[in-house]
Amino acid sequence: MSEIKLTPLKDLKLPTAVLALAAAPDSKQLFAACLDGGVWAVPIESGMPQKLGKHESYASGMAYLAKSNQLLSAGYDGTLRWFSPANSEAKEVRTVKAHAFWSWKMRVSPDERFVASVTGQYLAGGEKYEPAKEREPSVKVFETETGKLRGEFAHTPPVLSVAFSPDSKHLAAANLMGEIRVWDLETGKQVAAWTTPDFTCWGIIKSHHYIGGIFDLAFSPDGRELLACGMGPMVDPMAGNGKQTWQRFAWTETPVRKISQIQDADAGAGLMESLRFHPSATVFLMAGKLAQGKWNAALFDASSGGLVHALDCKMRVTDATWLGGGTQLALSGATAQEKKNKDGRYPDFGHIKLFTGVGFG
Repeated sequence: MSEIKLTPLKDLKLPTAVLALAAAPDSKQLFAACLDGGVWAVPIESGMPQKLGKHESYASGMAYLAKSNQLLSAGYDGTLRWFSPANSEAKEVRTVKAHAFWSWKMRVSPDERFVASVTGQYLAGGEKYEPAKEREPSVKVFETETGKLRGEFAHTPPVLSVAFSPDSKHLAAANLMGEIRVWDLETGKQVAAWTTPDFTCWGIIKSHHYIGGIFDLAFSPDGRELLACGMGPMVDPMAGNGKQTWQRFAWTETPVRKISQIQDADAGAGLMESLRFHPSATVFLMAGKLAQGKWNAALFDASSGGLVHALDCKMRVTDATWLGGGTQLALSGATAQEKKNKDGRYPDFGHIKLFTGVGFG
């Protein structure tokens, strides 16, 4: 593999933190789900954001449906919302009440037929503070064309991450306790379930509760493996200083086998929130929040799992997407919110940072 490198290209600013990100197929426009509930269009050339719509709470998920030229967002108000961004005046096409609680993560299937959203509140279910049983199905799948419920699956809340297989036939979801489950979408049957303890920690300092979880999942391009990312065990969970962690599993084997994980020498400390394979399938990206160490976004060799390139984005990274067939990378997130300036306005603290990439084989 030739030397791989990401170089900063542009910093697009938004009024509030960007929690999720999507791109138009021509890579000329980005779409952001933000802390203010807003759904924003951001032309890359001008960098001037336009608000297309709004959730009643944080907007937490974003996808672009190329086949119908629509945006699909999710939010902490528990809704999924469809928008038509074709004209200067965006139109909300449909709203579906998906959950009684937050939508933690939303993903659209590669064939764009389905959208999955996961939910759940962490409530103590007993003296050991194990999560209480779900009050509603924690994993739901809807048709993108109609918004109709296609399926719902039980899990232990809160369920923080979800992913479709490359062939759109399987759905995976994972929760606070490191429990991963996979379902066959055609039959609705659960086909795999296992637990990894390396993403969850019991709080013994400042407060007593479980913290952590698997914050993103990604199937390998061939669909045979499933990757999970989050934050490893920590001395002080409230400080967010656990190990930057990913693990890879052969999910089709019985029992499920852990293939590999991040090497201690490659990891710092911080919560990792986004996993994305490069279109070439030669590397994958993991990014998130830096607590201690040198990087908060890094590329890993897809075969060996070794670290091949890392950088500190100087912000908390919440989502990522590849542009231009993998020639560019967009990372969304936020820096710390500053105090009001002289005109009584809070400075922009949401960011979409663009990088050029070289060396992908």
